[in-house]
Amino acid sequence: MVQVLNRGSSRVQRRSEARRTEILRAASRVFRRRGLAAAGMREIAEEADVSPGILYYYFSGKDEILLFCQERTLEHMLAAIEAARAVPASSAERLRGVLQAHVHAMLDELEGATAHLEVEALPEALRAPVMEKRDRYERAVRALVADGIKRGEFAKADAALVTRAMLGAVNWSARWFRPDGPQTSAAVAQSLSDYLVKGLLK
Repeated sequence: MVQVLNRGSSRVQRRSEARRTEILRAASRVFRRRGLAAAGMREIAEEADVSPGILYYYFSGKDEILLFCQERTLEHMLAAIEAARAVPASSAERLRGVLQAHVHAMLDELEGATAHLEVEALPEALRAPVMEKRDRYERAVRALVADGIKRGEFAKADAALVTRAMLGAVNWSARWFRPDGPQTSAAVAQSLSDYLVKGLLK
């Protein structure tokens, strides 16, 4: 009986997570069209094809949608770091994989969500834990760069400066990428990561 209840609870949780993700993608499209400040919950509900009541069942407001966006994106990025650490590969290959995963997390999961860049719009109480995760991710990427320099794969450079420049470049793809544009998200991820890592090589 307990196992049956647990399976039922798991299915409910999966359905709830899937619905929240669908709403998040719809919100991302609205944010991209209208901007975060101008976007309204009713417009997000229409984009997600749900009633305002259902929308408020899953999210209490835009702050909660934005927080979910930040948390989900960072979970994907931190998972990519762990995956890179577990693979016996060169620093260049690991870094390239992390940068590609970063781009895909924004452009595929969230359909070009500029919301990922709007962390400052969160209230302080919600923003602090997100910033801690962002800092942890940045430190991990910086460690990959520093390791590549130490191994002699990358040219000598300020690892912190290089890391911020790379993350700024991949983050900005959320501003200009369009799903109906001339390049797919996969092509953008490949080209951008290749270009950025190539600039580090000796």
